[in-house]
Amino acid sequence: MRKHKFYGRRQGRKLSGSRLSALENVLPEYMVELEDDVADDSIAPSSFFDDPNITEYWLEIGFGNGEHLAEQAKRHPHIGMIGCEPFINGVSKLLTTIEQDKIDNIRIWPDDARVLMDALQKKSFQKCFVLHPDPWPKKRHHKRRFIQTETLDRFSELMKPSAELRLATDDADLANWMLERAWRHSAFTWQANTADDWRIRPDDWPETRYGQKQLAGQPVYFRFLKTA
Repeated sequence: MRKHKFYGRRQGRKLSGSRLSALENVLPEYMVELEDDVADDSIAPSSFFDDPNITEYWLEIGFGNGEHLAEQAKRHPHIGMIGCEPFINGVSKLLTTIEQDKIDNIRIWPDDARVLMDALQKKSFQKCFVLHPDPWPKKRHHKRRFIQTETLDRFSELMKPSAELRLATDDADLANWMLERAWRHSAFTWQANTADDWRIRPDDWPETRYGQKQLAGQPVYFRFLKTA
């Protein structure tokens, strides 16, 4: 297993009793677990689910409080949704939603997404999402941004032919950063013909609470197809 240096918070404000209970009693049922000596490219997403009706798999990196992940799971019960989020407050919020809405097709990796991405088999996913990641605005911190050429290389390996990568942010500098790297990457083709194609959120793209706040500016919605 490769080593990665993690940046970011693991926990914020003190959790309520219900959130703590969800972490203790609900998370074990939905958590993805890996052996310490797991080999790269060795784990099939299907191994995390026991529902024979699941026909494909989607991956969301940094799901925040899980609004987008939960809504997609409810709309698509035949799809196995795998969400990665190291911030335990967000994980606990998603768990309460899973329990309340009785969602069965979500699995959670509550740690650095890159560790799980290394372990997963190639050509496993039909859609991948990175929505409103930390913009790391200071120039000296740009290397901490999740979208880098190296992570796009890994996405290209994990995604099936014609699979879709969706990126969103309300930070203009990060938007330029992500667009430049994904647009230049040989494995991806940007799915935009007009400005509305990236300025207007598609109907099948549930908004996150963070996206609704528009703290930094107007969100952008980038869609790329895996073409190589």
